[in-house]
Amino acid sequence: MKSGSRLERVLRSGRFAVTAELTPPRTTDPEAIYDHARVVVASCDAVNTIDSSGASANVSSLAMAALLTRQGHDVVMQLTCRDRNRIAIQSDILGAAALGVRNLLCLTGDGVQAGDQPETKPVFDLESMTLLSTARNMRDKGCLLSGRAIDAPPRLFLGAASNPFAPPHDVRPLRLAKKVEAGADFIQTQYCFDVDRLQSFMSAARDRGLHEKAFILIGVGPLRSARTAEWMRENVPGVVISDDIVSRMKGAPRGRQKAEGTRICVEIIEQVREIPGVSGIHLMAYRQEELIPEILNAVGLLPREPDGESSTRPLETSGSTQR
Repeated sequence: MKSGSRLERVLRSGRFAVTAELTPPRTTDPEAIYDHARVVVASCDAVNTIDSSGASANVSSLAMAALLTRQGHDVVMQLTCRDRNRIAIQSDILGAAALGVRNLLCLTGDGVQAGDQPETKPVFDLESMTLLSTARNMRDKGCLLSGRAIDAPPRLFLGAASNPFAPPHDVRPLRLAKKVEAGADFIQTQYCFDVDRLQSFMSAARDRGLHEKAFILIGVGPLRSARTAEWMRENVPGVVISDDIVSRMKGAPRGRQKAEGTRICVEIIEQVREIPGVSGIHLMAYRQEELIPEILNAVGLLPREPDGESSTRPLETSGSTQR
């Protein structure tokens, strides 16, 4: 066990895992944050706290993770390289671990031009690969990049992102392999709206044994409307939504597009669960978190089973360190 987190225990037990993103509110009221999180934490094995996605300022990922951990929930703290140099990154990793965070998703981060303050100066001292290797060395070797020893190394289950749907498609399994080699224990992908493309990606991942070295969770989510679908594929980096999906949304009766988007999400999850090598799903219901229990009920993933620390399955090792 790398961290002993609920997410790690669920995945190592062989159960189909469910994680979900929690849209961070713009507030300083902890009670408002708890209220906002309630429907998500009750339905999932772990909740992602977002690190200013879309390069827009919100409550920090570290603060959200600390608040939810304090309430006894398992969180996946997202950490991006856009806003921090390596000193700040290592400090935040130590701080998060000290606060009880056990899962860390290592991201490069959206470019500042995607946000509402494009004049911001980006940092990018590290990127996702070097962030992963830095966090792994802090955990496994107990030292900082400077070589200084860490008295109590962080216990972390390390994650990375993958996008099987963006071209060039043949590069995506290779990039996934590099992230696994850098230290990723689990993977969360971008939204899946193309199951055929996902099938091809997972086939290539299985050929390389990557599903045995890291747990792969597929990103899914409900579309609110045809207009939302068109906006997402034009403005959200890495999201690929086919014309067929948009046409289906447009063809829904007036006032029923949201329900149709939810139905599409349920259908995709049902197909994703049948793909060998998939270990779970990552639900992204932006400002529609109330739909998460409905979606999970529809696919038979509620209630979530109590997790335990037995019946764990080890991952294959590469060198001296498990991925």
